[in-house]
Amino acid sequence: MPAAPTIVPIGGAGFSPAILQFVLDLCERPRPRVCFVPTASGDSSDYVVRFYEAFRDLDSVPSHVALHGTPEREAVRRQLLDQDAIYVGGGNTANMLAVWRLHGADVVLREAWEQGIVLAGVSAGANCWFEASTTDSFGPLSGLRDGLGFLPGSFSPHYDAEPERRPTYQRLVSEGFPAGFAADDGVALHFTWTELVETVAAGAGSAFRVEPGPGGTARETALDLRRLG
Repeated sequence: MPAAPTIVPIGGAGFSPAILQFVLDLCERPRPRVCFVPTASGDSSDYVVRFYEAFRDLDSVPSHVALHGTPEREAVRRQLLDQDAIYVGGGNTANMLAVWRLHGADVVLREAWEQGIVLAGVSAGANCWFEASTTDSFGPLSGLRDGLGFLPGSFSPHYDAEPERRPTYQRLVSEGFPAGFAADDGVALHFTWTELVETVAAGAGSAFRVEPGPGGTARETALDLRRLG
């Protein structure tokens, strides 16, 4: 596994083979063990099946952990800390964070991060690592200041895929919401500790740094990125 704590937030678009391989390569070992955490979808069985199908042709050892119901805390902890990577699925960000805290998974995930287990995730699974994010967890798209805070600032996924994401995020930042990053579907940001070291894309998407601008506006700066094969 990497020498330093690593997080890979992904803007969206499900299980991109190129981005999944990018995450596995960061583990720096043959046949890395990767655990899917589908909490945000209510542990959807269909989503779990799609996870295993996505990893079927990748050289890895996939597993998953379900937190809805009555999981045994220590068993969950052991399973998560026995991984090379943890991949968090999309869905309802607010519900996921509440369930994690109920079962102590938030504490285990921080332990995993500090041990160098690669943390990755898409949509809600990207939002969670930041202090704040844009989410439709409560219906209308809005700002949520309840993330795990492993990474400072905020995140907005699906920046190109959902028409309200860009104007809503820019408005929130212009009104005092934490500055942060926005990513189109198929784009991933690679952080070591809390420093952004690379941005990669599986298609034509882009990523941006969004900060307060002059006169109560938001300033959007495109990030350099590498296109994956």
